[in-house]
Amino acid sequence: MISRTLFFALGDAASIALAFFLAFFLRFDGLIPRQHLEGTLPMVILLSWAILLPIFVLARLYSFSWRHVGTRDVLVLWYAVTGGFILLSIFVIGFQNVPAFAAFPRSTLLIGYVLAFFATGAMRMAKRIAQQISLGNGGGARIRVLIVGAGDASEQLLRSMQTGQKKYMPVCMVDDNKAKQGLAIHGVRVKGMVRDIPVIAKQYGIQEIIIAMPSAPSSVIRQAVELGREAKIETMKVLPSLGEILDGKISFADVRDVQVHDLLGREVISLDTDALSRFLQAKIVLITGAAGSIGSELARQVSTFAPSTVVLLDQDESGIFMLTQELSERFPNIGIISCVGNITDEQKIERVFRQWQPQIVFHAAAYKHVPLMEADPEEAVHTNILGTKVVSEAAQKVGSECFVYISTDKAVNPTSVMGATKRVGEMICQSFQGKSSTRFVAVRFGNVLDSRGNVVALFREQIKRGGPIKITDPEMKRYFMTNPEACLLVMQASAMGKGGEVFVLDMGSLVKIVDLAREMVRLSGLEPDRDIQFVFTGIRPGEKLFEEALNAEEGTTITQHQKIFIAKLPSLDAALLTEGLRHLQEGLARADTQSLVDTLHRLVHSYK
Repeated sequence: MISRTLFFALGDAASIALAFFLAFFLRFDGLIPRQHLEGTLPMVILLSWAILLPIFVLARLYSFSWRHVGTRDVLVLWYAVTGGFILLSIFVIGFQNVPAFAAFPRSTLLIGYVLAFFATGAMRMAKRIAQQISLGNGGGARIRVLIVGAGDASEQLLRSMQTGQKKYMPVCMVDDNKAKQGLAIHGVRVKGMVRDIPVIAKQYGIQEIIIAMPSAPSSVIRQAVELGREAKIETMKVLPSLGEILDGKISFADVRDVQVHDLLGREVISLDTDALSRFLQAKIVLITGAAGSIGSELARQVSTFAPSTVVLLDQDESGIFMLTQELSERFPNIGIISCVGNITDEQKIERVFRQWQPQIVFHAAAYKHVPLMEADPEEAVHTNILGTKVVSEAAQKVGSECFVYISTDKAVNPTSVMGATKRVGEMICQSFQGKSSTRFVAVRFGNVLDSRGNVVALFREQIKRGGPIKITDPEMKRYFMTNPEACLLVMQASAMGKGGEVFVLDMGSLVKIVDLAREMVRLSGLEPDRDIQFVFTGIRPGEKLFEEALNAEEGTTITQHQKIFIAKLPSLDAALLTEGLRHLQEGLARADTQSLVDTLHRLVHSYK
């Protein structure tokens, strides 16, 4: 750091000296009088060093990364040079009785000011310019890239590519905004609209497409991908959605291959960030099931709203360890606490709650695989029902402000043990509402793309093995939502809740599972039915052919958020729930599977 600072300080000193020499040279038409050459010029150079160099240090001009110098950095340099020359002018004019400054040509101050700014700026820009020239000339053949989108994200991406990527050459952009046609960003010009991709790709020899629109809906991503396929472009990449880019800064390192959730999800979600800040900022937040797909994403999204502490609770020690490492690096000002434990361990849960006194609790821990829980109802009842009761009681005892239960679309008219246990979990939350100051709310949503054990992860593995892809039925359909979308809406619903609500998230339209699988095959560069075969295995116990809409059971009422609704549920029979929980505990003690299933049917009248 010292050698780097010394290098730039010496460079600045030389630039300032050159600026004044040229100022005098221009002022006197190339013939600098001897009295100025031997007296005034050296004196003003020394004085300018004494004033400007300390100002440069105070302005932290030697702490910038000049490899990535930008407009803001140049502006800071201009402020520093301007301030320094104002002081220099005051000194020179104020001390004209000093012989060295008696006949000082004042015009050289203005000329020197302009030349000094350009000289010191050019020295810093030289590194970036040289690097871009070397990128343009070196490394052999470079991949010719078309960028879709010409907004702020594209500007950041282009800057990143031009300062650190020898392999890729951005050739042109496309954007559907007519006002941007012909616009150039960092020398890369908008050549047409998205629909023009096939023509532009052929005209400019495009080899790769990068979709640089983090806030674009999935329909726009699908259009660009389909047009890229039409143009025979094999490699198509995308910038993640804004929900995935936690720090809001974009670079080439964020670019990844197009994934299936880019084509199905990514709808723009409006958030009341003020309400979320009031709900989470400076709070102690505890998340159960924190090592799972939903729990870990909740931890990431919650952390962006600056809670004081995030307590991560899960029985998966490896998952908790990795998540703790990730969050500690990303959010160094937040206390990240890892707790390994099982939610059914009442004493352990009570100790954790007493120690950390969480104000907000997100209860995401659960068993979710329908066929597995159909074969092992004891575990579903033990974890999804009794575990929920344990965590709810602990939150109530320590006076948590809000308890949020993560539910599922399978709780609507359940046909499986898993769905029925999640519906009972909702009933437990409702039963606790009003017994203390803690607000108890539940949030239902459907399948999360790329969650652990989800069909997307399963299909990906089957494609890697060369197939076949196994699907239960060619007509099976499901609702899908991306992980960031689901978690952001869960947080928004939680902040809105007054207590006792079961919120329902708008999951969009049903997606045919076989169509999802075919799209994944194409994204892998293969052809369905030719490279990868499909096998239909038949519906398994507890599965539905179609997931019912999350509002299908009793209907919903609207909220102030267009994607969040409140389920209209029958009144809770507290006596029936208390009796049912007792029967479930007795059934577990006897390992009586049939008794557990019968009790679930009595508790959940819509359980088929």
